[in-house]
Amino acid sequence: MGGNLDVHKPVLVDQVLAALAVRPAGHYVDATYGRGGHSERILAALGPQGRLIAIDRDREAIEAGRARFASEGRLTLVHGAFGELAALLRAADPQVSVYDGILIDCGVSSPQLDNAARGFSFQKDGPLDMRMDPQRGEPVSEWLARATFEEMRNVIASFGQDRFARRIASAIERERARAPLTRTAQLAEVISRAVPVREPGKHPATRTFQALRMMINDELGQLLRALTHALTLLSPGGRLAVISFHSLEDGVVREFFAEHSSIDPKLARLPQIPEGALPKLKRIGRKQRASAEEVAANPRARSALLRVAEFTGPVAA
Repeated sequence: MGGNLDVHKPVLVDQVLAALAVRPAGHYVDATYGRGGHSERILAALGPQGRLIAIDRDREAIEAGRARFASEGRLTLVHGAFGELAALLRAADPQVSVYDGILIDCGVSSPQLDNAARGFSFQKDGPLDMRMDPQRGEPVSEWLARATFEEMRNVIASFGQDRFARRIASAIERERARAPLTRTAQLAEVISRAVPVREPGKHPATRTFQALRMMINDELGQLLRALTHALTLLSPGGRLAVISFHSLEDGVVREFFAEHSSIDPKLARLPQIPEGALPKLKRIGRKQRASAEEVAANPRARSALLRVAEFTGPVAA
């Protein structure tokens, strides 16, 4: 990484390419462009007739992509949140109604974490923001200024899965009565003082920062909406590949795949199952993790988990 804020290593690239089974003339979606690592490999597998639409809710990522792929006519870059996937794709290319593959990577990019001004990291002092799109929504500092104790405790406990959520929420409540919480280092210090036990190799603020980031960006809601949209956007045989980085994200994906790859038990005994009740997805293979070699080269890949499903139809009208 160093001082280059645009360095970002994509995870599970070979597995993603295999999962998408890219056809040279196919149409594909990279719903989280990041810094283009997955998009670059998808483009390399496409022929002259192939097309890729890449989306990111971070405007800096889209600007970096336009500079990097300025002469790439097969790529369309779109600024927006993947929770609005269907509308973004319709606006980007009204001529295409279905796609051969969709990739969703739930991770935060290294440039976001490395840029102190974005406020994602407790390791670098910056404004307490954490919005993936700084032009939309409110920064974490504003939410912390108005949230009740119970709201803070619930967010830290549910999204951060932190057993010290009550202690941390109480400490934040006391600190904000003394002075507004506006800096990442300030919040990290408050949390460090509140947490009595250290997890080996983990900063005490890790879980709370994760929780606040997920809440302020509605990450689980965005993911579920994107998955739901994908069911209306894939062609029969089209692949849906999702990379998650922790159990809450993976739980959403796992349950969604399970729900849409099986028949409702109440209908399973019918002599003829209504078309609308047939499974829309078929799970492909088992969940995949990064190899030891990839983790050694890119520690961020350690927690990455890939799940893949194939759309079995029918295409939505």
